[in-house]
Amino acid sequence: MADFQISLEILAFSLLCTFIALGLLLRERWVSRRIKAKLVTVSEEKDALSLYDANTGLLSRNGIETALRHWIERADGEGSAFCALFLNIDEFHSQNQAFGQAFGDRLLQLTGQRLESWLPDGSDLGCVNDGEFVVLLSGNSSVGLDAARQLLQKLAVPLAHEHGSTVLTCSMGVAVYPEHGARSRLLVNASIAARQVSRQGGGDFCLYDPQMSADLREQTLLVADLRQAIDKGQLELYFQPKVDAKTLHITAAEALLRWHHPERGHVSPAIFIPLAERNGLISAIGNWVIDEACRVAGHWRELGLRMRVAVNISGYQMRQEDLVERIESALSRHHLQPGRFTCEITESVAMEDTKGTQQTFERMRAMGLHVSIDDFGTGYSSLATLRRLPASELKVDRAFVSDLADSEDARSIAASIIGLAKALNFKVVAEGVETEQQSQLLMRMGCDELQGFLFSRPIPAAEMERLALAAPSETSGPGFSDSLFNATVVAELVELPKR
Repeated sequence: MADFQISLEILAFSLLCTFIALGLLLRERWVSRRIKAKLVTVSEEKDALSLYDANTGLLSRNGIETALRHWIERADGEGSAFCALFLNIDEFHSQNQAFGQAFGDRLLQLTGQRLESWLPDGSDLGCVNDGEFVVLLSGNSSVGLDAARQLLQKLAVPLAHEHGSTVLTCSMGVAVYPEHGARSRLLVNASIAARQVSRQGGGDFCLYDPQMSADLREQTLLVADLRQAIDKGQLELYFQPKVDAKTLHITAAEALLRWHHPERGHVSPAIFIPLAERNGLISAIGNWVIDEACRVAGHWRELGLRMRVAVNISGYQMRQEDLVERIESALSRHHLQPGRFTCEITESVAMEDTKGTQQTFERMRAMGLHVSIDDFGTGYSSLATLRRLPASELKVDRAFVSDLADSEDARSIAASIIGLAKALNFKVVAEGVETEQQSQLLMRMGCDELQGFLFSRPIPAAEMERLALAAPSETSGPGFSDSLFNATVVAELVELPKR
């Protein structure tokens, strides 16, 4: 009987443990289901939040992609078309850097509000990146272009903010579905069209053209090759002589960059220089040009050719703090005096009233470099600024030289520029001289040096040597003579001793 009692107690205890375990298991499953449900809710809330931009409240990139999927499903079902407008605020990042992130955020909010107030019913608007908006609306290319035109006018009204007011300009690209690509390419193609507008100065719009993608791929490949061009020895300097307007003897030479691509042949500087500037390659290329020009000039000096060599200095280089130090190092390395090196700086860059540019000019002055203001007459120079610049030379832009024979206005402008230069004690070089008549007119106006196809096209360094060493004659062309600038203070500097 006692054993039976013990067995019942054991059985009861086992049943109790089983019920407890079962209860715990059921509770764990219930908790697990609660957690899973909560995770689903949080995930759904997170997904919903990701559809909207936190700053503007507009659709985010994920939101636009989701909306785009619905637009395409509807267009495919109905056999209709719709437009994607990609809008990029010009110079947004510059404004953001100038006034701070808070200002940039506020500018995006105000822009988004203005775009939203214009938005047609049934359309979608998103802020997909800093300074970038996307509009999806029904219609063909004509509707898209008309919408872009209206948006430009809408955004042209100044935006008031705590720093004053800002007039926005935008670059807009229009792409149409299905004509301009499937879902994966439509927004990309609209952005390519906007980039095309931006590269041409912004403040406008255009319709996507498949050639734009081909051009972009071509440029991408070209940039990749350009990155290796220096190491592979594909870059070369050509030189165009400057001649004394009276004797027609060579007095100086301007270095001009050339790129010999192994497959494409000669690539124009008008193509690869802007690519270098946009892709961060101009610094390395500029350094190479300075050093190579000094190397060639050093070799010419050993041959007895003491002519000045000129190098074009870009606005980007002028804003680099170590530009003058790099020039000084190259001159020292190749045993050249600063007065034999000309920095040709365009008028527009020379007139920049920025701290970095002005400091570079002051360093050039202190070092004794010869400075020439290039393309003179095409900008808006201040006489006060010109007087302060450490320049010794003005170059009359070829636009005025080309019309000298046929235009009284061109002759008047050229004579005025030369007269201004003389009043400021500058020497004057005229570029783009192609005819004997132009040469004679410029000489009578008092021009000091001439440069152009009449005397020589840009030629390799070896050919320049031959030309400079030749005696002047009708067959051999202009010969070498000492620089016109021997009378200047800079040219009186003593040659650096050979090491």
